[in-house]
Amino acid sequence: MNFWGHVEVLRWVLIRCLVVVFGLAVAVFCLKDFVFDGIILAPADADFVTYRLLRRLGELTGIESLRPQVGSVEMININLAAQLMTHLRVSFYLAAVVAMPYIIMELWLFVKPALYSNEQRPARFAIVAFFFQFFLGLALAYYIIFPVTFNFLANYQVSERIANQISLNSYIGTFLGLMLTLGLVFEMPIVAYFFAKIGVLKSAFLKRYRKVAFVAVLVLAAFITPSTDVFTMSLVALPLYLLYEFSRAVVGRVERKAEADGQMA
Repeated sequence: MNFWGHVEVLRWVLIRCLVVVFGLAVAVFCLKDFVFDGIILAPADADFVTYRLLRRLGELTGIESLRPQVGSVEMININLAAQLMTHLRVSFYLAAVVAMPYIIMELWLFVKPALYSNEQRPARFAIVAFFFQFFLGLALAYYIIFPVTFNFLANYQVSERIANQISLNSYIGTFLGLMLTLGLVFEMPIVAYFFAKIGVLKSAFLKRYRKVAFVAVLVLAAFITPSTDVFTMSLVALPLYLLYEFSRAVVGRVERKAEADGQMA
């Protein structure tokens, strides 16, 4: 197949992906009540599963700061078209997330003929790992990081004379931003794997800057969840640091495998 033949195949791959995303976006748009009340706005509800667990944990430990105060939060809309545009934006965002396995499959089928047989197995593993890490990051953001962040920021006041009324755009922007950020951050081991494969990243480098990474993780956790108690900060910092250590282990495994292959050769 010549160059333009590959371009034609890629064009149909992109068309099929766009059709699937658009179809799913229409379906999500029609399920407005379930999507917003049951998923997007659920962390703003005092009965959300994370808040129930925190209340229970607060009762067991006696730490009052663990008990959320989300029942006092009021959400408003101040722009005429904001609700419609938010509905459209969230519909396409969720459709892209749901359609991601199909999109990756289409791209894999397009790239697969260009790979040697010994390259296909690592590529399949990387795809599976990509999905696992991405959705693990989404789950962590949805059930832990965003609820804790929302509970603190939505109830923080510089004065009792100033009531918090959260705008829809602010809520959705923070929600989608944290979800996307954590989904991408959890791809760190995959990125480390590829950099290690091409010899750019070394395990010794990650080990040498482990203390720096720990401080950076604490700063990032404090920025994401600007709460005053250590427990809340640890909920974010611990998974991120474990992710760094897991990336270091992945790089070390790649190096040991490369050394073993070199000795066999």
